[in-house]
Amino acid sequence: MSQGFDLKGSYYSYRNKETIPSVFIHGVGLDHQMWKPQINSLNEFSTLTYDLLGHGKSELIDNEVSLDDFSNQLKSLLDFLNIKEINLIGFSLGSLIAIDFTIKFKEYLNTLTLMGTTYQRTDEERSKVLDRFEQAKLNKPISRQALKRWFSDKYLDENPEIYNEFMNILNKKPKDHNNFLKAYKLFANHRDDIELIKKIETKTLIMTGSDDPGSTVAMSESLSKDLVNSKFVEVKNGKHLCSIECADDVNINLKNFIYN
Repeated sequence: MSQGFDLKGSYYSYRNKETIPSVFIHGVGLDHQMWKPQINSLNEFSTLTYDLLGHGKSELIDNEVSLDDFSNQLKSLLDFLNIKEINLIGFSLGSLIAIDFTIKFKEYLNTLTLMGTTYQRTDEERSKVLDRFEQAKLNKPISRQALKRWFSDKYLDENPEIYNEFMNILNKKPKDHNNFLKAYKLFANHRDDIELIKKIETKTLIMTGSDDPGSTVAMSESLSKDLVNSKFVEVKNGKHLCSIECADDVNINLKNFIYN
C-alpha cells in the first residue's frame, strides 16, 4: 500500500495488485477512510482511495469549487500514478463527480458504480438540502442530523464506535468547515444534465439503501432508466451510508458487478 500526495497536493492511498484499479470517491464532509469496508473486502484487487479537494489531507485554496475541479483532480491523480483504466465508484457527492468524470474522460472507464446518488430532485427535495446548507453556514451543528440520515438508530446503538468516529469527522475546525461549505454548496445546488447523462454508455451499477431519505430508491430507478447500460440494486434496510451499515451486501454486489 503506497500513500502520499500527488504533484497537486491530493492525498491518496493506492494498493497495486496488477489489476484494473477500483477508484473510490467519498461524499461531502467525509474522507477516503469511509471506504475501509470495501478496501478490506477487495484485498486481492488494486484499489485507490483519495481525499477530495478541501477534505481530509487534500488542500483547497480557491473560494469556490466545481465539478470540473473535482474531475480534474482525479484525472491529475490517475496520470500521476500512471493509471490508464479504472473501475470508478462514487458515493453521494462522489457519485456526481463520478458521473461528471465519466462524461469528460470516458476513455478511463471500465465500469462505473454510483452509490447513494441524487437525481432529478423535486423542488421540495432541493429545498430540504438547501435548508441544511443554510444551517451549516450559520455554524449550527448538523452532525447528529446527518448521522440519523446516514445510519439506522439500531446500528448506531449497537456500534457506538461508528457514532463517535463520524461525529469526530463531522465536527470540523474552522478552516475545514469553510472548505466543507464550498463542497456542500456545490452539492446542494447541483442540477443534473440529463441529456449528457443519457449519452453515457459505460457499464454502470447503481446502488441505494431502501431507507435512504435523501438519495431515494425512486431517484436511482429514474437514473437507471436514463443510463442505457445500467442495473439498479436496492440495498435492503440500508440508509445513506449503507456501504458501512450493510457492507456485506454492498461488497458482494460490487464484486459481482466488477469482477464477474
